[in-house]
Amino acid sequence: MVSDQSQDEAEQQPKIGRIPALIAAVAVVGIAIGAAAGLLTLMLYQVERFALGYIENAHESGPFNVPAIRRAISVTVGASIAAVMWWLLRTRTTEVPSVKKAVGGAIMPVWQTIVHVLLQIFIVGTGMSIGREVAPRELGAMFGQRFARWVRLGAKDMRMLVAITAAAGLAGVYNAPLAGTFFAVEILLADVTLETVTLAFACSALASWVASLVKGTHVFYLIGKADGLFTPDYMLFALIAGLMLGVAGALFRRGSQWAERNKPSGAGILWMMPLAGLLTGVVAIAVPQVMGNGRATAQLSFSSKADLAVIPVLLLLSFVAKAIVTLLTIRSGASGGVLQPGIALGASGGAILGILWMQVFHTNSIGMYALLGACALLAASQQAPLMAICLVMELADAPINLFVPIGLAVAVSAFTASRLAKPLAAWHLPRAKAADR
Repeated sequence: MVSDQSQDEAEQQPKIGRIPALIAAVAVVGIAIGAAAGLLTLMLYQVERFALGYIENAHESGPFNVPAIRRAISVTVGASIAAVMWWLLRTRTTEVPSVKKAVGGAIMPVWQTIVHVLLQIFIVGTGMSIGREVAPRELGAMFGQRFARWVRLGAKDMRMLVAITAAAGLAGVYNAPLAGTFFAVEILLADVTLETVTLAFACSALASWVASLVKGTHVFYLIGKADGLFTPDYMLFALIAGLMLGVAGALFRRGSQWAERNKPSGAGILWMMPLAGLLTGVVAIAVPQVMGNGRATAQLSFSSKADLAVIPVLLLLSFVAKAIVTLLTIRSGASGGVLQPGIALGASGGAILGILWMQVFHTNSIGMYALLGACALLAASQQAPLMAICLVMELADAPINLFVPIGLAVAVSAFTASRLAKPLAAWHLPRAKAADR
């Protein structure tokens, strides 16, 4: 028995030393997931070009100039194709676990994960309202898991590596190494140690650099004039907006959990997802910025500077439409993220509150209020304040001194959302009927 135990322990030991194995994993997987993240971004652009006739960028962030009929056809057809593919994938093959389950030890099958990832990029490119950031995270988790098994890392180190490489996928697709680092240690691991932070930052930075070589670099959001002021009225606004958007973020988090829990597990996806696509297309006739991962809605909020009698109504319409359509998309069976939709909702909410605030104070642009709102709602909905601040600030290339007022808003919003977590958890939303599942 002793000899058997010694043999098992030997099989669990890395082929090389533990630290060299971890460094090699960070280097190899960081490069691989960076390249994959860049290629996934290029794939998104090509799907948009084929389906909608445009490629998103900071100056044309949504299909505003695409004919309404083409928008409706694109998202409906895209949803229908994805529904059939996901139904086959989920009912005829090995299930693809979530990234959190993979961190916990669930095995991610190779070709099923790749198909799952490509479908997520496909539906975002055709116009469905959901984030694309889960796709590179799943690839990163799969790469990290396979490499950890190959070099025979122990269970604890494998868990750390899978979280780090998954987060590097997020960093690579958005050129956001700080956000990737905090996503790993704040959300996936909830473990802040010098070793974890060092390895996570190294992997995310490497993935971001490699991805930039593939897809190029650019500012994701244009926020216009950014003086970086933190005047007394802006600090007071941070307190009030943080409280209100903390409530909104908690509700969005609860709605997302409900939609995810009630996804169809069988043939229901074959009619629910095409219907969600059709509804998205109908809404997009009047609100084209509702399509896609949320970039168009957020950019509209960051750059709003027209008639203040019209813009608040447009932003409110965008906020409501984006929230509802995103939750319907998840409920219909689609897989994807809620980081970008969360930023879109927060930017809209912050801009609306900012416009009202500007009727009394005139020390900041609407973009500054939208930026603060995006950070606050994302922090509340993800319960990850450091990741939220870094992601939005990196995407917008925002001035560093805005960490002062935004940090205050995020602290208030995250605390508010945490206080609402238990009451909202006790609020039982109706579950789907068995026939729909």
